[in-house]
Amino acid sequence: MSDRPSSSQRQSYIESSIIMGTVRVVSPFVFTYGLFVMFHGADSAGGGFQGGVIVATVMLMLGIAFGIDPVREWVGERLLVAIVVGGVTAFLAVASSTVLLGGAFLDVSVFGGHHASKYSIEIIELFIGAIVASTITGLFIAIDAGTSDDGGNDK
Repeated sequence: MSDRPSSSQRQSYIESSIIMGTVRVVSPFVFTYGLFVMFHGADSAGGGFQGGVIVATVMLMLGIAFGIDPVREWVGERLLVAIVVGGVTAFLAVASSTVLLGGAFLDVSVFGGHHASKYSIEIIELFIGAIVASTITGLFIAIDAGTSDDGGNDK
C-alpha cells in the first residue's frame, strides 16, 4: 500500500491571492502582446505560431490562478474545437482563393490593391494564431482531465 494520496484525495488547486491578483493584472497585457506579435508577423519577428503560444499562456495562467475547472467551464471543449475548425477553414479559404484568382496556392500577391498582400498575410497569421492558441489550451485541459482518472496506477 502506497502513502501517496489517490487522485480523488489529491488537491489540484490551491487558492493564492498573490497569484490571482498578479494574473488579473498581467493577463490583459500578455493577451495584447500576443495579438501584437500575430499582427506584426509580416513585418518583423513573430507571427501566428508565436502569437498563438503567447495568447495560450493567458489561458494557462488563468487555469493555474483560478483552477482549471472554471476555465474548462468558461471556454468549453466545443468552443476550442470550433475555433480550430474555423481557423483551418478560413486559412484554406484564403489560400484557395488565390488559386481561383489565377495564382499559386497562398500566392497573396494576386489580391492586388494597396497593401493587399500585407493584410492578407496578417489575416492568415491571425487564423494560425487562433488555431495554435486553441490547440494548446485544449491540450492543457485534456491533460488535466487525464490526471483526474485513477486508471489503477496508484497501487
